[in-house]
Amino acid sequence: QVQLVESGGGLVQPGGSLTLSCAASGSFLSISSMGWYRQAPGKERELVAAVPDGNVPSYSESVKDRFTISRNNARKTVYLQMNSLKPEDTAVYFCYGRIRDRLWRINDYWGQGTQVTVSS
Repeated sequence: QVQLVESGGGLVQPGGSLTLSCAASGSFLSISSMGWYRQAPGKERELVAAVPDGNVPSYSESVKDRFTISRNNARKTVYLQMNSLKPEDTAVYFCYGRIRDRLWRINDYWGQGTQVTVSS
């Protein structure tokens, strides 16, 4: 069974930094794309950043130049380095992975979410 487990959320002051991690585990063939979404209270889930395997990362305009996404394929892990955090970055952050299982089926898997709160 495929699982994605996030870590690294917490409380940080405006202007501070946090790094989120998300590790995939289980039996599968490959991960094509990994990324991060977030959902603030009362708002829809939005894409923050994504990194397709071997391709250039993409970012939402609201986090571009402040956040950096990266992945370590050997560790099956995706990271989100968040700098210059703002109160409007407060949300639950979810990682996802587009994964091919051993029956060659492709599905999107999600982590359980990690809370990021930016407040003084």
